[in-house]
Amino acid sequence: MISQKWAKLIKSLHLKKFRKAEQLFFVEGEKAVLEVLASGWPVKALFGTADFLDRHPDAAIAAELAHPCTASELEQVGTFTSNNAAIAVVELPHYAPFAEQDGDWVLVLDQINDPGNLGTIIRIADWYGIGHILCSTDTVDAFNPKVIASAKGSFLRVKLHYQPLPDILSKVRQPVFGAYLGGESVHQLQLSSSGGFIVLGNEANGISSELEPMISRRITIPAVGDAESLNVGIACAVIVDNMRRLSQTV
Repeated sequence: MISQKWAKLIKSLHLKKFRKAEQLFFVEGEKAVLEVLASGWPVKALFGTADFLDRHPDAAIAAELAHPCTASELEQVGTFTSNNAAIAVVELPHYAPFAEQDGDWVLVLDQINDPGNLGTIIRIADWYGIGHILCSTDTVDAFNPKVIASAKGSFLRVKLHYQPLPDILSKVRQPVFGAYLGGESVHQLQLSSSGGFIVLGNEANGISSELEPMISRRITIPAVGDAESLNVGIACAVIVDNMRRLSQTV
């Protein structure tokens, strides 16, 4: 069973301030837990159902502490309404401050608030081989349980850096592309380099005014129909796909 001490700790990790204080977060669900166990990230504790532990006997070896529990206990301490597999309590990673590398594409997130959107963007970055995401300090925490669930394991391969964006973008050498409702079509961009920064703004307000002077080129996804806007995760996928395709010809 999950002891009262561990149950209290896991429940506290739903909140950013406790994740920061404890330097821990949790991962739930069979696939994500197996990925984190195989990744080499330090797993402080693993709680799994008897069925999960029977089917994955090596899982307990990868954690400092492993205990069987019921699906009901997992559901009580986690965020999933149904979890008949496991929860892993994991140490927060510590990344070095972001440093520009010529030739790389980097996503820049300005005040992205929705955990589901951030998780989707992390998966998109992973799919397209983007290893770094720069986040404004007020972007939702990458280790929010809803972000982890939405990222589907991609959080293990994409590094998120929370730093003041003006400080970084004012000094970079590569072009800075900003996603706006008006600008150059992403379908017909002429690129002079194979890398750069792609800035995506807040779901409701777009890119903040303090970043506008640092945008080298405004880009847009041309609308064919009458929708007012696109979800930022969908917009990210369309933009990155086009930038990757066009940069291969540079």
